[in-house]
Amino acid sequence: MLSTRPPQFGLFLIPEAEDFRRLAELSVYADVSGLDLIGIQDHPYQRRFLDTWTLITALAARTEQITFFPDVANLPLRHPALLAKSVASLDIISDGRIQLGLGAGAFWDAVAGMGGPRRTGGEAVRALGEAIAVIRALWSDARSVRVPGTFYSLAGAHPGPRPRHDPGIWLGARGPRMLELTGRVADGWVPSAAWAPPEFLAEAGRRIDDAAAVADRDPLAVRRVLNVSGTITADGTDHGFLEGPVERWVDDLLGLHHDQRIDGFVFWPTEGEPVEQIRRYTEQVVPVVRAGAGP
Repeated sequence: MLSTRPPQFGLFLIPEAEDFRRLAELSVYADVSGLDLIGIQDHPYQRRFLDTWTLITALAARTEQITFFPDVANLPLRHPALLAKSVASLDIISDGRIQLGLGAGAFWDAVAGMGGPRRTGGEAVRALGEAIAVIRALWSDARSVRVPGTFYSLAGAHPGPRPRHDPGIWLGARGPRMLELTGRVADGWVPSAAWAPPEFLAEAGRRIDDAAAVADRDPLAVRRVLNVSGTITADGTDHGFLEGPVERWVDDLLGLHHDQRIDGFVFWPTEGEPVEQIRRYTEQVVPVVRAGAGP
C-alpha cells in the first residue's frame, strides 16, 4: 500500500530558554526556505525549557507559511478541554497552521512532581482515548456537548471557536495499545528514528493499518511523521542509517517514504554545528528527496 501523500519536511526544535533568539531565527529560516513543519518537544518539568505552547505562539507570529505542532504535547499536564481551546485559538490566529501532536505521558515522577497524575500504562492509553473524544467534541459545531469518561469528560460544555482548518491529532505512539488507538481514532503517527528503526516502522505500521481497517477507516488517512535524528556529514564519512553524507540521507529518506509510507520528516541534528546541519538538510537533502518522491 503506497502513500499518495507527498512528503513534508521540517525541523524538531528543543525549547531551551536561553536559545529563544536562535529558535526564532531558525523558524524564520525554515519558513522562507520552504520547509513545511516545525515540531517542538513538550516537557514542562524541564526547568531549562520554555513552555512549548507559548513558544509555538511566539514563533507562529514571526512566520507566514510553516505549520507548527507540539512534538508531542504532554497530556497529563495539559487538560484536553483547554488544549482544544488553545489549538483552535492559535489555528485561527495563524490562519490554519497548527496541528496537535499528543502523547499519553511519560517520566511519571516528573509529572507527579508538578502536581500531575501518575498513571499506569493502561490508564494512560485510556485517558488519551478519552482526551481525543473531548478535543474533537470541542472542535465541533454542536451547541452543547457531553462526553462521558473516567479521566476526562464534558458535561454540557459549549464548543467554540472552531479552528480555521481541521487540525490533525497525531499521536506519539510506541506500544501495541497506543498503536491500535492511533489506527482507530488518530489522524497521524509521530514516531522517532531514535527508537523506531525501519523494521519497527514496518511492524508498527501494520498494527496501525489493521486497527484502522477494523474501525472501517482508510489506513492511508493516518499520516506518518518521523522525527529523524542524526548527522549529515560533510566529508563523505558514512556510519550507516541517518549517519552519513547527503547521498546517504537522500537514499534513507526516500526508502522510508516508499517502503514505510513516511510522509513527514522532522529533522533533529545530534552532532555537529546545529545551524550548519539544518542548512545542509534544508538546502541539499530536502530538494533531492522531494524530486525523488515524485508528485
